[in-house]
Amino acid sequence: MQKYLIKNTQIVNEGKVYTADLLISGGRIEKIDSNINATGNVKEINGEGQYLLPGVIDDQVHFREPGLTHKATIYTESKAAVAGGVTSFMEMPNTVPPVFTQELLEHKYDIGAASSLANYSFFMGTSNDNIEEVLKTNDKKDSVCGVKIFMGSSTGGLLVDNPLSLEKIFGGTELLIATHCENERMIRHNLETLKASGKTLTAADHPIIRNEEECFESSFYAVQLAKKFNSRLHILHISTERELQLFTNMLPLEEKRITAEVCVHHLHFTSDDYAQLGNLIKCNPAIKAPHNRTALWQALLDDRLDIIATDHAPHTMEEKPADYLLAHAGLPLVQHSLLMMLHYVEEGRISMEKMVEKMSHAVARCFRIRERGFIREGYHADLVLVDRRRTTKISKENILYKCGWSPLEGVTLPAAITHTFVNGHMVYGNGVFDESVKGARLRFDR
Repeated sequence: MQKYLIKNTQIVNEGKVYTADLLISGGRIEKIDSNINATGNVKEINGEGQYLLPGVIDDQVHFREPGLTHKATIYTESKAAVAGGVTSFMEMPNTVPPVFTQELLEHKYDIGAASSLANYSFFMGTSNDNIEEVLKTNDKKDSVCGVKIFMGSSTGGLLVDNPLSLEKIFGGTELLIATHCENERMIRHNLETLKASGKTLTAADHPIIRNEEECFESSFYAVQLAKKFNSRLHILHISTERELQLFTNMLPLEEKRITAEVCVHHLHFTSDDYAQLGNLIKCNPAIKAPHNRTALWQALLDDRLDIIATDHAPHTMEEKPADYLLAHAGLPLVQHSLLMMLHYVEEGRISMEKMVEKMSHAVARCFRIRERGFIREGYHADLVLVDRRRTTKISKENILYKCGWSPLEGVTLPAAITHTFVNGHMVYGNGVFDESVKGARLRFDR
């Protein structure tokens, strides 16, 4: 296996930025030192002026395979991911068919092994009727990232709204439980009220239909269940100021039983952006009024919010028509999440060290991922080189998502991803992909 020596780079890791060399050998980080002189078959990369980060770990993506491959595949979206510095992902079960059985779950792992350029794990899906299958996942604690519950509106029969089913899952699951928290009853009421008014609905109505109150009610319910059963709960894509009262920064992350995630689009967009972008930024939970974004940033910086993710959810442009009610919810982001956050580093909103903590270290700690998420000797060499002297303009010509579009088209971001290593393999370097080696199944210490 090819060895690599990255020279004179700025390593960003565990709260520090320092200049060093790094040697990759056998898929691992063999050595970190101020001056490494390697011999033999070693490819040297000049990292002077660049930043070396641990690869981003995205704990929430929708890569659409099987069954929805007109939108995306594990191959296409993992390729976009590594081009954006994402070296590992955890993918959701709302495919066709939904991941309701252990056989369907393992089928997705087979697809990942055959086609993913990044490391991968897949959530087990839940319904009101597959509790026995869900509990079988307890035997796979070291190789499955978690169990996903849609506690709000979803597709494919994945909505779990039966209190008895929820109690059985929270009471019986030994894995991390990841929840999409929205209140289906309240959403339907809000929608019908707006329809009855005779108003022509647009994307700007999305945060009124999926408002702050319904998000809070569902998240509060999930927290109550987790406390009742001492479950390991992780609430995905927090979008409101009100929900933040449910989370604490009084414990180290490793000791928290209840954690929370914020997504890049809720940190970047507000309801003011519907006027320009319309259904392109329609997603669930909705992008909401600006005061929510302000509160989310504060909670991220003070550690009430633990992780930054994408909820990457591609749809074709045909599935984003002008009619609000027909437009699918979700937007593609995995290729650009790191660059988006580097924009906020450039603005001074967040430090490089804090960004790396929330996109890599904290994800590894939260999910107890084995030997990834940090730049440490002996760890898997999942690494990203970033050049902040360059810029990246997002255009149709460089978008790698199968859906072929981004809500960020035309935006210039203040950095460029130059190299991405997955398990020591340089899968992406200066715009060129090496697809000869695939990513690995993530492993967990539980």
